[in-house]
Amino acid sequence: MTSITAAPAPSATPPQDTPRVRRTDAKAGWLFVAPFAFFYLLFLIAPTIYMIVSSFFNTSLVQGGLGSFAGFANYAEMFGREDFWSSMWHTLQFTIYTTPPLVVLSFVIAVLANRVQRGQWFFRLAFFLPYVLPSATISLIWVYIFTPDTGLWPWLEQLVGLSPTAVLADPSLAMVGIAVATIWWTIGFNFVLYLAGLQDIPRELYEAAATDGATPWQQIRFITIPLLSRTTTLVVLLQIIASLKIFDQVYLMTQGGPGISTQVALTLIANVGFTDNRIGAASAASVLLFIVIIVIAVARQLMERRSERSA
Repeated sequence: MTSITAAPAPSATPPQDTPRVRRTDAKAGWLFVAPFAFFYLLFLIAPTIYMIVSSFFNTSLVQGGLGSFAGFANYAEMFGREDFWSSMWHTLQFTIYTTPPLVVLSFVIAVLANRVQRGQWFFRLAFFLPYVLPSATISLIWVYIFTPDTGLWPWLEQLVGLSPTAVLADPSLAMVGIAVATIWWTIGFNFVLYLAGLQDIPRELYEAAATDGATPWQQIRFITIPLLSRTTTLVVLLQIIASLKIFDQVYLMTQGGPGISTQVALTLIANVGFTDNRIGAASAASVLLFIVIIVIAVARQLMERRSERSA
């Protein structure tokens, strides 16, 4: 008669990973990251380092190497140039024109679209579709819209009894026209971010608030806006940084004109670097713009942390 030996009971604790397995997983992870890290270092970190180094030299496109050492002369020149300060002001002006509408309008549109029961995909597509178009296409569309006599905007002005205005040829209106084109182009990205945040808010909160007699505005004020604070912080930060880096629309729609009324920081940098062939001076202006972006981003994050601690 054979005896049957019971199999040992399985251990309650799972077997621990051996150091060799952990090393293998880490190696596989680094292999997956390697292609991105290579291009990140090659096309972002390395040019940034070269920009900072060349800003202290008289680097030029017409001669090899870094050129002669200039110290802080390039920075002093930028601080003393009137067109540098005007381009920084135009960049800030564009940021002021675009950031509040792109935050507020995208939030309002997302709230309205989120309340639609059927056909919500249509609104997602309609608002996000312009964002996937290239900047050259957007610029051509809005240059045609603002074209005197034949464009859509002069036709609308004549329709309501106003005299047509050449928006992009008017120094006081050209930046407004570029801002309007940018808002129409990029509002879809912020719209999608807000819509994703809205869909993460439990419906039970709105149902409970409605049961207690809260109006739709009170639901938005006391539920939607507080729960979307992180999304709003992200949208504001991304929008400010993107506005400070404005280049495509200005270059394609007005080339910085009329005069220099729409010349922004990056168009000045491009003119100094590739028209005047002064890479060192252009690098100094780029470093100054880079510092402004970093300061704004850090300040926004510090303000957000302080508000979270006080809440």
